[in-house]
Amino acid sequence: MAVVPLKRYGLNQIRDTGTPMIRHIVMWRLKDTPNKAANAVRIKQLLESLRDRIPGLLKIEVGIDFSGIDYSSDVVLLSEFTDAAALETYQKHPLHVQMKPEIGNMTAERRVVDHMIDAPQG
Repeated sequence: MAVVPLKRYGLNQIRDTGTPMIRHIVMWRLKDTPNKAANAVRIKQLLESLRDRIPGLLKIEVGIDFSGIDYSSDVVLLSEFTDAAALETYQKHPLHVQMKPEIGNMTAERRVVDHMIDAPQG
């Protein structure tokens, strides 16, 4: 049984990597520019290009908000990883690191939630 310390994620326990998968959610508000809609599409394309290219990344879904309400985010990323070590690999992966500056230049605000989820029962 492999174990991964989760202190990096603010958790003090050690968990069996066969049990908790990790869900990584990021929401961005984009800068108000004339090309805001195109920027949302570009972020979606960048992030979705990571599908099947990073070990341990099981799922990646990117949505663009259509509500336009004043408290909504513009773009959301929902991704799932085999375990905390896979999330850490993703964070440091060159393909992910290389897109961060481009996405950062288009965004005004970024919010993140990383949480454990139970592995699907077979």
